[in-house]
Amino acid sequence: MIYVLRSKECGQIEVYDIITYRFQCCLSLPNARLFADMTSCEHFLCVYIADHGADCVHRLDVGLGLQGSITQWVVSDKPSGLSVNTAHNVIVTFSSVRKIKEFSSHGEVIRKFAFPDNVINPWHAIQLTNSQFIVCHNNHDDSIHKVCMISADGRHIVHSHGGQRGSETGQYSEPRHLAVDNHEFVFVADLNNRRVTLLSPTLNYVRQVLGRDELKGCPGRLCLDVQRRRLLVADNDCSCRKDSKRTGRVVVFSV
Repeated sequence: MIYVLRSKECGQIEVYDIITYRFQCCLSLPNARLFADMTSCEHFLCVYIADHGADCVHRLDVGLGLQGSITQWVVSDKPSGLSVNTAHNVIVTFSSVRKIKEFSSHGEVIRKFAFPDNVINPWHAIQLTNSQFIVCHNNHDDSIHKVCMISADGRHIVHSHGGQRGSETGQYSEPRHLAVDNHEFVFVADLNNRRVTLLSPTLNYVRQVLGRDELKGCPGRLCLDVQRRRLLVADNDCSCRKDSKRTGRVVVFSV
């Protein structure tokens, strides 16, 4: 199934068939406040949702059916990004405090660490099979917008891509979300440049996967269906005007 967060209706999750893309049902999360990110775990058959407003992670057990049980645990800081590693633990990125925390599937803290000083405002991190991390970091007012590979202990930058904010090849304007394939090539959602960039396992530029011709808005989130080689992109309205009606869609591309 494909699970889609609808932030305009707080607590709502739409469910679609992954083959036909037909709507199945709508789920609700009690006491949800402000969604930040979502990821899934095939091992435990569950979906995790980061709640930036309630400082928690919700767990939806979809293995019990579309209306599966819902639990949550407090993460103490405001989460910005989620991913699941090869040990089936949850990697939570905290932008405002520049930290990663690793939790078990039921919320027990495994470990936590701070990023190096030059990694500012990290939004999303994915742990690789060698235990290193890929992380995108930036903020609208920052001069540096990068994707970095961080050592397994979180202390050192091993590789990086990007630098000064910009729109040229090799630059970013708010890299916001990541996806990694089974060969550890990295897809980067470059929010304000309205494109998705592909990097090699050592973070060298490969090509632009998607651009303004394929996207109507800004690519806020990515999900890679490795088995079918399909990239799902949350393509949302970029308007920040208070009187504008925010719109969005999920677009699917073969990669």
